[in-house]
Amino acid sequence: MKEKRTCGQRCEDFGNFVWNSDNGTFMGRTPAKWVYISLYYVAFYAVMTALFSLSIWVLMYTLSPYTPDYQDRLQSPGVMVWPNTYGEEIVEITYNRSNKQSWMKMSNILKNFLEPYNETIQQSRNNYTCAKGQYFIQSQFTAPHHNKWSCPFCQSMLGACSGISDPTFGYNCTMPCVIIKMNRIINFLPSNITGVAPYVNCTDGSQNIADIKYFPPNGTMDLSYFPYYGNLAQPNYVNPLVAVRFSLVNQKQATVQCRVVADKIIVTDYVYINISTNKK
Repeated sequence: MKEKRTCGQRCEDFGNFVWNSDNGTFMGRTPAKWVYISLYYVAFYAVMTALFSLSIWVLMYTLSPYTPDYQDRLQSPGVMVWPNTYGEEIVEITYNRSNKQSWMKMSNILKNFLEPYNETIQQSRNNYTCAKGQYFIQSQFTAPHHNKWSCPFCQSMLGACSGISDPTFGYNCTMPCVIIKMNRIINFLPSNITGVAPYVNCTDGSQNIADIKYFPPNGTMDLSYFPYYGNLAQPNYVNPLVAVRFSLVNQKQATVQCRVVADKIIVTDYVYINISTNKK
């Protein structure tokens, strides 16, 4: 039967393990062996760190900070609408003309969305005169801070839907405005046809819209805003917008289909908008 050791004996054994004066060992090894094993692990982890750092450097060296290597799934941009009051599947814009709080909610969404498009802000950030009607191809970083130039898009270009002359954006009556933009895709050119700009087209199948007006005229997005070179190259870039004003009649409710038309934009990239004034 093994003899049971006391607590003092166990502490004595542990002390001998930590430092054995008879053999001159510290935790089972002599100081020379501890030096050898320490040098081994220092060298091992130094090599591993160097290999890891080299692999990261090679990876970063082969990646462009301006353009994603893989964007094959983004061949055609999507379409977005403001006020961005989305229902389960489509944009649901419902407001009560007799209730100021109801229609002010819609107009405030548009007001906040258009803040970066303020005339003063655009002049300070994008003080560059772009040639209209043609792509703004930039092979060099000629803008300040090693950037590329961005064409200004001012709120006033949205005419009656700019919120300048009518801060309600038509939501206090039956002429509401919506704002449409395309999502950004780096280096995307919407058309292969020279001088043909993409434009917004909205169609109504409910017969409850007497008139549809576009701002800028014809709902065009000028070619000078393309291509987009990415946020790093163009930190001041703003999307070109198209505002659409609907004149509602009859039931004051309509379902509209809007899409951006261009030969390199997929036909199925459209958005449905359900507009209802709720009450007379």
